[in-house]
Parts: sequence; structure tokens; C-alpha cells
Amino acid sequence: MPNTNSDIWLSGAFAVVITDFMVYPFDTLKTRLQSPNYATVYKDATTGQIKRGVLFKGLYQGVGSVVLATIPASGAFFTTYEASKQALTRLFSPNQPQKPLLPTPLLHSMASCTAEAVSCFILTPAEVLKQNAQIVNSSAPTTTTNPNPNPTHPKNITLTILRRFRHRPWKLWSGYTALLGRNLPFTGIQFPIFEFVKAKVVGYRDTIPKKDAKGEIVERVYVTGIAGSVAGTISSVVTTPIDVVKTRMMLAATDTVEGDSVKRKRSGALAVGKEVYGKEGVKGLFRGGALRAFWTAISFGIYLSMYEGGKVYLGNRRVEREEKVRRDEEGAPL
Repeated sequence: MPNTNSDIWLSGAFAVVITDFMVYPFDTLKTRLQSPNYATVYKDATTGQIKRGVLFKGLYQGVGSVVLATIPASGAFFTTYEASKQALTRLFSPNQPQKPLLPTPLLHSMASCTAEAVSCFILTPAEVLKQNAQIVNSSAPTTTTNPNPNPTHPKNITLTILRRFRHRPWKLWSGYTALLGRNLPFTGIQFPIFEFVKAKVVGYRDTIPKKDAKGEIVERVYVTGIAGSVAGTISSVVTTPIDVVKTRMMLAATDTVEGDSVKRKRSGALAVGKEVYGKEGVKGLFRGGALRAFWTAISFGIYLSMYEGGKVYLGNRRVEREEKVRRDEEGAPL
């Protein structure tokens, strides 16, 4: 049963809110590990040991901005993805829908990349605010990128970061190309795998007796959870160097709006990547990769399974309502 746009938006919004709150602490830790100040702020200069009290403090800093942005970003992604997938399928298989001119995984990859470009444009400002908020530390003011930080811990860190952009708001889109560069290969790999596994399982299910609606939802959640976890892990490992560059660019955005012109001489993604490699080697480009792979496997497994399960549930409810209305109309006296 085809889903409406409202089904897609509601399923995506519900899935993204739950997932963001569950995995946000892991994302905060990943950002701090990839921060250029990691060695000086989160490690003891004498012993070289991690300052656990600093590293693990305030793990939900900046969560508000990303939740508010990911709701429309998620809705925009899935509506664009579903529409692009159908349009590309019609375009490249005008006469034989089952035999497209291009491989089906490639069509799914093209559709997901188109959707990601739209989603990233909505999400980038929230990512900039989030990642700058994640490295603010109340016990150590020097963790902020501001060279003259306020020694008192702000009540609302996100609003404090946002005020730094009031004179140059376009800097909130700093790192869009890096975010897109990371997410395009990620979704380009992840969604074809997801669609392939889902199609195989759905095809197998069609050969056995139908289950009730509840069983169908559980089955869909289970299948998409596994597919999302496997594909998410592979994609996250491959794109970790781009993620490191994206993090550095977004953390440097507040330096720009506060007049740090020296750092901005090397602001391009390629230049930032070369700088990280020159100072920290390959290890620096993959810093936080294991943690990112772990929480991405969890988050995408939960996210896609909840999204897919939500679509099935809402679709079934809509069918039930339509059937009830039809029965009532048929039973009504003339």
C-alpha cells in the first residue's frame, strides 16, 4: 500500500527524535575526540591520560538545535527520496518497470544522494551549532573556540553559540560541502544495501501465508534494523576522514565570526584534510571512527526500522479507516 507524504513525514519525525536522543551522547564524544583541541583539553598534559570528568561532561549539550532541525530535514529527505526513486524508475524504465536501463541499486543511490543534498542544506546550521556547543565545557573555559570565553557557564549553550553568528548568519552554513561530501557516499552506499535486503525479504514473504498486521510490522522492523546497522557500519568507516574534516570546519566557524583571520587562510575541505594529515597522520583522519561506527550502527538500525515500521503502521491504519468508512456507507439506508 503506497504511503502518503504525511505518513512519510510522521514516520521520519518520530524515528529521528527517538534516535537522536538515544545516540546523541556518542555523537558528542565523537566530536570531542575529533576536536583540534583534543590533546590539550581532554588529556592531561603531564600523564597523557584522558580527563574523564571533562570528556564525559555535558553529553547532551546542543541537542535542542539538532532535534529541531532533523525533524524537517528527515521529512525532506524521505519525501525527496521516495519521489526521486519513483521518478528515476519511470525515467529509466519507461516500458518495462521490472527491467530498468540502469541497475536498481544505482537508481536508489542517485535518489538517496538527491535527497541528501536537500536534507544537508536544512541540517548544516544545526550541525554547526551542535558541534560548537558540544565542546563547550563549564569547568574549563578554554575548551571553547572563543579566545576570550566567558568564565561563567551559560544557561543555554546553544543560544550563546547562536549569538556569535548574529552579524554573519551565513557562516552557519560553513561545512555544508564537507557535510555533503561525507553524507553523499554514506547514503550512496547505505540505501542501495537497505533496499536490496528489504526487497529480498519482502519477496520471500510474499511466497508464504500472510501474517496479521502486527506481525508484518515486527518483521519489517527486524529486517530494516539489521540492514540499516550493517550498511551504516560500512558507510561510517569509509567516510570517517571526511567526517573529521567536516567537524574541524564546523568548529572553526565561530573563529571566523569572531575575527580569527589566521585560521581562515586554510578553510577549504582539502586544506583542512591536509593539515590534519600533516599534524596527526592517518590516525588523525580516522580519530573517533570506531565510536562513530558503533553509534551509527545503532542509530541507523533503530532509525530505519522505526521509520519503516511507522510507515507500515500508518498505512495499515489508513486502510482500516477507509474500509470502515466504506462499510458504513454500504450499510447506510438509502
